[in-house]
Amino acid sequence: MENSIALRDISLTYQTKEGEVEALRKVSFHVAKGEFVALVGPSGCGKSTLLSVIAGLEQPDGGTVTVCGEMVAGPSRRVGFMPQQDQLFSWRTIRDNVLLGLQIRREVDEEHLRHVDGLLARYGLADFAKMRPQQLSGGMRQRCALIRTLATDPDILLLDEPFSALDYQTRLTVSGDIWRIIRSEGKTALLVTHDISEAVSMADRVVVLSRRPATVKKVFDMGQLRQLTPLQRRESPLFSGFFDSIWKELELT
Repeated sequence: MENSIALRDISLTYQTKEGEVEALRKVSFHVAKGEFVALVGPSGCGKSTLLSVIAGLEQPDGGTVTVCGEMVAGPSRRVGFMPQQDQLFSWRTIRDNVLLGLQIRREVDEEHLRHVDGLLARYGLADFAKMRPQQLSGGMRQRCALIRTLATDPDILLLDEPFSALDYQTRLTVSGDIWRIIRSEGKTALLVTHDISEAVSMADRVVVLSRRPATVKKVFDMGQLRQLTPLQRRESPLFSGFFDSIWKELELT
């Protein structure tokens, strides 16, 4: 199967006031085209740093990263990044927030506007297009942030703990929404999360990282759960087995 993301022996050390800090040590894994992979690991182990390397925002000291078969040397139009906070501008309408990336690229034409309006309609935000972000719930704001990322039509989505600011009940609903949207759009996704339940309920595979400097400890394939929705997975008897296995792996780091 064709890989959308491939990391080979990625290492990175950065400078602090206290001296050098080794963040990543020979990290290798891949994400196949159309696959949804989750990264879990202890706090501060380098998960978000890995996303920055894949996005071309940071350069590793060693190793190689390829995106859609091309070496990463800087930010790519083929990669969309969804950060922890929705970062919607309060003075812009929902539609104008979604159009922001296209405006920066100077690609606001009839074709792209139709694409944006289609996304808003498909994912339940068309009736809210003229509202401001503060008039929407947290879950709807996250959906808007994802649609803003999709508006530029990236092949790959990098999701950096996008549900961390939401309460538990909202997280369950929104993670299901985001999973459905990503699946229906046929995108490749890499999710960073601290929530093992979230990883098991959404991902095709879960990559477990060690404490800093991060290395890949183990990769779990969700197997039969792949065909189920996040809610169906949580209700499956297989769910607790995967959760416990990943938890034990993290405890041993």
